[in-house]
Parts: sequence; C-alpha cells; structure tokens
Amino acid sequence: MRLSAVHSIRHWIILIAAVVLLAACDKAKEEAIPPGSQVLALGDSITAGAGVKAEEAWPYLLASRTGWVVINGGVSGDTSGGALLRLPSLLEEHKPVLVLVALGGNDMLRHIPKAETVANLVQILDLVKAHGARPVLLATPQPTIAGAVFQHLSPADLYAEVAEAQQVPLIEDAIADVLSDPELKGDPLHPNVAGQALLSEKILAELQAIGYARPGAE
Repeated sequence: MRLSAVHSIRHWIILIAAVVLLAACDKAKEEAIPPGSQVLALGDSITAGAGVKAEEAWPYLLASRTGWVVINGGVSGDTSGGALLRLPSLLEEHKPVLVLVALGGNDMLRHIPKAETVANLVQILDLVKAHGARPVLLATPQPTIAGAVFQHLSPADLYAEVAEAQQVPLIEDAIADVLSDPELKGDPLHPNVAGQALLSEKILAELQAIGYARPGAE
C-alpha cells in the first residue's frame, strides 16, 4: 500500500474517532430543567442559611438565578440520618424533579461512623431516584485542624465514593472553597451573606456544566 494511502486512511480514522467522541460528549450532557420546576435543597444549617436572612441563603439565590421553585429543605443541626427520615414526606409534598443533597457535615462533627453516613446518603439518593427525581450530591469539607489553620478545607472523600458508586453528579468543591475563606464566613461553620452568594454562584456554575441549569442563567 502506498504511503499516501496509509496517511489518508489514518486521517479518516482520526476524523471518525473525533466525531464519535464529540457525539458521546453531547449525549452525556444532561437535559436542562426548565424554569418553574420544583427543586428540593436537602441539607443542614448551611442550606437553611444559619446567620443570614431566608432570601440570602443559597437555595433562594439559586431560585432567583434559574427561575426554579427551590424548596429550602435545610434544617440546622440535621444529620444524614435525620434528613433520611424526613425526605419521604418532602418528596411526596413537593414532587421535585431535582434534589440537591448537601449533608454529612454534622455527621462528621458528631463523629458518626463513616459507614453509617455513607449508608444514609445511598438511601437518600435511592429514594430520590425512586420518586423520579434527579439527585445531585454536594460535598461537605472534612473538619480538620490543619484545614482550619491553613484556611484550606478539602471535601471528605466519602462523597466521591458515594457519587461514583451511585452514578450521580457531584459538586465537590463549592462548599469547601467558601468555608476556606474567613472573609466569607459569619462564624467558623457557616457562610455569611457574601459566602452564601458565592456558594449559589458556584453551585449554579456546576449545574450548568452538568446540563441541568441553562447557560446564561444568572
């Protein structure tokens, strides 16, 4: 076979591979959730907006930027186990199409075994799926002395494990990034007004990357 023919074949193989890869990427992009849709934010005090007004908490801000009806299902002090118990009634009442799960911080602060937290999160995600909603998991940072001293918190590794095992999208760094900056906190554990605003922006950007939020929403 002539060298020019070999080059031509290679060119077409590369071109076809590129087209297939592009099509796969487009297919992987999730369908956008339209304005007016019911969305549940299931979490603890960070979601509830401890220390700020209701309209300054990230679920409210996310609603204003997307046009979604975001139900703030945050309860201060709640654990993954507590949220699991109240989730069925929230799903029945609001019938959300998307559930943002931001739990586990209080589990770690109370030294609840990791295996128990993981089991609770898995059951929460399974319940969400069983009700026909799409779940997204938000990671909470691992509370460490080093993270507090050096102002660099990292998400606990259990979230990546759960997200991979359950095949659900993970917003890994949004909460950790905000809580790593003292200027964005009202106290050691909670975002202030500016922190909540930045958190909503980070969550929105991640949801746009997943495909759930439409580009240009702000």
